[in-house]
Amino acid sequence: MAKPKPISLLFSLSFFLLSLSSSLAAPKSKTDSLYNTLLHCLTQNTKDSSISNIIFSQTNPSFPIVLKNYIRNARFNTTSTSKPLIIVTPKQPSHVQATVICAKNINIQIKIRSGGHDYEGISYVNQSPFIILDMFNLRTINVDIKNEVAYIQAGSTLGEVYYRIYEKSKVHGFPAGVCPTVGVGGHVSGGGYGTMLRKYGLSVDNVIDAEIVDVKGRLLNRKSMGEDLFWAIRGSGGASFGVVLSYTIKLVTVPETVTVFRIEKTLDQNATDLVIQWQQVAPTTDDRIYMRLLLQPITSKVVKGTKTVRASVVALFLGRADEVVKILGKNFPLLGLKKKDCIELSWINSVLWYNNAEAFTNGAKPENLLDRNLNSASWGKRKSDYVQKPISKDALELIWKKMIALGKVGFVFNPYGGKMTQFSSDATPFPHRGNLFKIQYSVNWHDPLPSSELNYLNQAKSLYSFMTPFVAKNPRSAYINYRDLDIGINSFGKNSYQEGKVYGAKYFGNNFDRLVKIKTTVDPSNFFRNEQSIPVLSKKT
Repeated sequence: MAKPKPISLLFSLSFFLLSLSSSLAAPKSKTDSLYNTLLHCLTQNTKDSSISNIIFSQTNPSFPIVLKNYIRNARFNTTSTSKPLIIVTPKQPSHVQATVICAKNINIQIKIRSGGHDYEGISYVNQSPFIILDMFNLRTINVDIKNEVAYIQAGSTLGEVYYRIYEKSKVHGFPAGVCPTVGVGGHVSGGGYGTMLRKYGLSVDNVIDAEIVDVKGRLLNRKSMGEDLFWAIRGSGGASFGVVLSYTIKLVTVPETVTVFRIEKTLDQNATDLVIQWQQVAPTTDDRIYMRLLLQPITSKVVKGTKTVRASVVALFLGRADEVVKILGKNFPLLGLKKKDCIELSWINSVLWYNNAEAFTNGAKPENLLDRNLNSASWGKRKSDYVQKPISKDALELIWKKMIALGKVGFVFNPYGGKMTQFSSDATPFPHRGNLFKIQYSVNWHDPLPSSELNYLNQAKSLYSFMTPFVAKNPRSAYINYRDLDIGINSFGKNSYQEGKVYGAKYFGNNFDRLVKIKTTVDPSNFFRNEQSIPVLSKKT
């Protein structure tokens, strides 16, 4: 790549940035100054005279639409939420390279957005002046069934990946998430998991190559980036090290017919004993079986005016109904699974069912996986934990009382075991493979009032605090793709190893220090940063 040419407005723009105290609504003249400077630099570095078509400043009428399209949490879609000064929507790798070069020269922070599903809005919110590099146009997917691999650009959605595989083969798939609008870049770089986790492991366990634009604007693949950086961007969140452009993945085989089912029981239907047995069976049974457990406080149908807890086992089996009924009849008798409870279908239709069973029943087709469902955010909060020892019956009964008292927040238990146990904790930055299951704390709401938001956020925090005795300790662990700023942040303007270690140890365990060393090597100026990014070692550290 040619060395970037100096740009003429650096000093005036530096003054502009220093004088700008907030990015909520920059004065028009200053926004125009930044736009013109960035446009000039991008044009110089790409030799693309049409590059203005992919840049949106706050004064552009399309700016609010482009911004809101990929905001997936309405908590961060308010008039008071900080806004980027400019959104760049690259259509080819050279646009990303030029944006990195120019943003670094100008000294303005980049936030990288692939799908917007980060629960804390980290990819599109910032407290200092910033621009968004929005990857949604980079959505090329090339599926090679003969070699059982696929090249996937970071702006693709999981739904698009599943559909493009389905177009080429009915007996191949990929182990990744159940929500089809999630962006590949964020999902895979954070580890990525779904209903085939126990059979085929994490998404990153099936990545064989990648492309990244580094802080120097270089486009690197696995060979040119080196094994350390390739290791880092498969489970650390990726955005600490550069801009991930693509992943090359191994496809996995799936049967022509798979089975799904959902069994629900409330406390009066022996749900407590069901949960006890689930903890024993879900992480240890046949690795073709993935049984997610949902626990939610609901209004009781038995005693009017009271609440109870409902336990829902939602499962995929990579095989036919008769076989899974036989297996679970022996291993999980309290589930009471019958063949009439099961639905046999193709793997691609299981993706549709798992995402939205009602829509599938009403006729959803594989083509629906291509719908990006733009500008459709609801309010929500997520937190996470890991469980290493089964939770006792007495403890579960206390937990039910707490859930009922709080009223809204629930759990999702995601079982591990199977393929997960075949990888060491440092095979990738993701260190949590030896746990029985992961807990996701989940609460959604539709009331925009600040008082409602505070209530639901406090519910999530309260239940999380209550669970302290029952989850992994030293450190208490968390999943990077369930971003949670409550567990620690690196203060604005700082590059603190000590602050980074607080959340870094929870997300990455003993892998954190290796990530810090890699970060220090590849991005010593800490250009790629966010509230929970990997810090750089200072000279004194």
